Amino acid sequence: MHRVKPLPTFLLQRYQGWKATTYAENSAWYRRLANEGQRPRAMLISCCDSRVQVTSIFGADQGEFFIHRNIANLVPPYEPDGDHHGTSAAVEYAVTVLKVAHIVVLGHSNCGGVQGCLDMCEGRAPDLEEKSSFVGRWMDILRPKYAEVQDVEDKAAQVRRLEQLAVVISMENLMTFPFIESRVNDGSLSVHGLWHDISEGGMSQFMGKTLDFQPV
Repeated sequence: MHRVKPLPTFLLQRYQGWKATTYAENSAWYRRLANEGQRPRAMLISCCDSRVQVTSIFGADQGEFFIHRNIANLVPPYEPDGDHHGTSAAVEYAVTVLKVAHIVVLGHSNCGGVQGCLDMCEGRAPDLEEKSSFVGRWMDILRPKYAEVQDVEDKAAQVRRLEQLAVVISMENLMTFPFIESRVNDGSLSVHGLWHDISEGGMSQFMGKTLDFQPV
C-alpha cells in the first residue's frame, strides 16, 4: 500500500469545529441515535453532484433520511445475478430492514451524468462508449429514454427533459424490485420523483399519468 497522507487541514479544522459546537450542543441526541439505531422516515436517492444537498433542501436532521447518492440519481432494474450492486443493496436495506415509508428520487438541473448520456447517444462521447468507462456503462441505464427527447430541437429543453426522465426511469426500475412492488401495492410504501433547479432553487414533482413535472 502506498504511504497514507494525513487528512487535509481544511477537513480536520471543519471536523474539530463541528465537534466543538454542533456535536457538543447536541451530544445527547447523537448518543440516542447511536444507542437506539436509525429509524429514517424516507430514503432519498440523489446525485453525487456537490451542489445538491438533500439535507439542506429539506431541512433534515440526523437520522431522518436514509440517503444514497450516485451518478445521475439512477436506479438500475432488479437483477439478482450475484454481482456487485451498490444502489440495489441500499434500496433493499432501506425497504426490507429500515422499513422506510417513502422513496424519493431527486434529479437536478445541469447534471453532468445526464449530459454525458446525451453526448453518447448523439455520438459525441467516444470515451464514455468504451467498455472500461464506469460512468458510460452506468449511464446506459438512461439510454432507453433518449428516444423520447431526440427530436427536441431546443438543447436546454432537451437536456432538462432527459434529466427528468432519469427520475422517471429510476421510478420505473424501482417497481421491478418485488419487495418494493408488494409494499407499494399494499399501501405501506410510496415512490416519488422530484427535479430540482439548482440556479432558481425550484422543485418540481413527477405527476405520474400526466408524464409531466409540476412545480411544488
